[in-house]
Amino acid sequence: MKAILYHEPGDESQLYLSEVSDPVPGPYSVLLHVAATALNRADLLQREGKYPVPAGANPIMGLEVAGTVIELGEKVTGFEIGDNVCALVNGGGYAQRIAVDHRMLLKLPERLSFTKAAAIPEVFLTAFQALHWIARLQADDTVLIHAGASGVGTAAIQLVRLAGAVPIVTASAHKHQAVTDLGAARCIDYTAEDFAEAVQDFTAGKGANVILDFVGGPYLQQNLEAAAIDARIVSLAALGGARVEAFSMAPFLRKRVQLTGTTMRSRTDEYRQRLTADFRERIWPGFADGSLQAVVDTIYDWEEVAAAHRYMASNANVGKIVLTIGLD
Repeated sequence: MKAILYHEPGDESQLYLSEVSDPVPGPYSVLLHVAATALNRADLLQREGKYPVPAGANPIMGLEVAGTVIELGEKVTGFEIGDNVCALVNGGGYAQRIAVDHRMLLKLPERLSFTKAAAIPEVFLTAFQALHWIARLQADDTVLIHAGASGVGTAAIQLVRLAGAVPIVTASAHKHQAVTDLGAARCIDYTAEDFAEAVQDFTAGKGANVILDFVGGPYLQQNLEAAAIDARIVSLAALGGARVEAFSMAPFLRKRVQLTGTTMRSRTDEYRQRLTADFRERIWPGFADGSLQAVVDTIYDWEEVAAAHRYMASNANVGKIVLTIGLD
């Protein structure tokens, strides 16, 4: 089969298509023909040599796929050859075929295309984990979502609304209409406003009960200022830098703030399977009845992967960037 590899860590010019060995499914896995995958920030970091592949993970880029089951392991239950599915995977998405444990699969409803389905697993499972498993989201919570127009951000807005809570987002001004259409109650232009002041003003001084952060160190002090009493801050990335030069511990103590860091790829297979099962039961039906939607910004053929990586690096997208995978 073919897969997208890179010659050595560097920019997108290092990417190329190459022949690689076909995967062999184990007893609990299925073999998928991959119709589409989607870009994630981790792909760019891995290509640049800044995101080491965890031990045992597939070294090929791509953390989510949509495709068709073409082979079954002997202990697979609940799926048949010909089923159209999507899944969160631990690498290997930028390839024509992939072996996936059947406990990670989500069967596609008829209304969901491969390109839409490929845009769901990583961002929705990440947002679901952060909001429900870590932050214990409650109805009527106010949730501050940084990078609200990103893949995880657009997923989080919808999950917050679905739970009966109120989403506030930070995003560039030209993306505000798109995130408002998804359900954001307040859009903050982080380039022109102090987001902590904006949150406190919107909530009449109560602050945000939950904060999803991707920026890291530079936002810590403002996140504490924006936080409510007993707030839960979930840190999903440190795109702005991991170091904190100086900040006051007082808000942590006075507001009883909880700060939790998490990454999905370092989780165990068993954890991801349990998370997927909970998501399948509680959230997945929303994609069949239309209450939830995959947000796809742009679709590229995988031969245009370098252009897709450049586009993601520009931060111009709202939602996901999808690659369609070529046939043999």
